[in-house]
Amino acid sequence: MDTSDVGGRTPAEAVVVVSPDPIDPGRLLEQIGDPGAGAAVLFLGMVRDHSPGRLGVSRLEYEAYGEVVVGKIMAIVAAARDRWPVLGVAIAHRLGSLEVGEITVGVAVACAHRADAFEAGRFLIDEVKHSAPIWKKEHWPGGAEWVREGDSAGA
Repeated sequence: MDTSDVGGRTPAEAVVVVSPDPIDPGRLLEQIGDPGAGAAVLFLGMVRDHSPGRLGVSRLEYEAYGEVVVGKIMAIVAAARDRWPVLGVAIAHRLGSLEVGEITVGVAVACAHRADAFEAGRFLIDEVKHSAPIWKKEHWPGGAEWVREGDSAGA
């Protein structure tokens, strides 16, 4: 697992960044700009103070498999482009230790029409959370453990 900055672009100019740097929602929207876009959907996942069966979550810690994570997310973007007429995509995921309220992941997608943008955005975040090699450790007073998707305190 690697916590260094990684990022990349597909030939279609999708932007994917996996980094310890804070996520700027405005920048994500700038990165998906297209004159043909009539709709943009922005999803932001944040650290919350609880998870199923556990109150008092204080922070999350994220690690990624740096050599493959961007490529895997780019493949998810390609799958979205195959299903919807996507004009722009920007995905950012944080690494490192994040406190309650901090943004952990951002997905922005632009399409000509809102239905396509909503569907593509939902697909992108669900697939990133399910398939990208990013792991999360949940911390609470008195303990910590790595958790699976679906058991998480964050988005």
